[in-house]
Amino acid sequence: MNGLIVHETPPSNLRTMVVAFAGWPDAAEAATRAVRYMVRKLPTKKIVEIDPENYYDFTVTRPQTRMNRKQERILKWPCNEFYSYVPEGNPENGVLLYVGTEPNLKWRTFSEAVLQVADMAGVELVISLGALLDAVPHTRDVRITGRASSKELTKKAQWLGIKNSGYQGPTGIHSAFADACLT
Repeated sequence: MNGLIVHETPPSNLRTMVVAFAGWPDAAEAATRAVRYMVRKLPTKKIVEIDPENYYDFTVTRPQTRMNRKQERILKWPCNEFYSYVPEGNPENGVLLYVGTEPNLKWRTFSEAVLQVADMAGVELVISLGALLDAVPHTRDVRITGRASSKELTKKAQWLGIKNSGYQGPTGIHSAFADACLT
């Protein structure tokens, strides 16, 4: 199961998934903070996580030593967690929330693991959040770009003011994950 740790079988009515990866594609933690905010403010349940062992070079993405409330030393590994949110009175509009850390290794296999959870949850639409640093003076509007998998979604994004990205160059996990979503 690609290193999945299933705490609870995902409900099959989570039609939308919102994902955010910490690391290079998450300037100022804008994307991960947005998803973590939703996890904190909505009545969510942690349902699945991905074991980090096969996807990280721990000399690059190091685990952290922390002290818990009992002043015991604990080891905090890179997290990749899925949360379910099923609105009361409107269960057909559930959301699967994913927040994790961009892996160092096996991006395709990692993407397949994320999509395996999405399949279990009945996801039909994936929204991937990210942020990159850019030199933008405070006197100008911030440029928001994106990519969509169909002409219909591209038109909806443009209606929302999201310009189609023409970026070419080094990429992050978002591109590998988006590619996996199309197959």
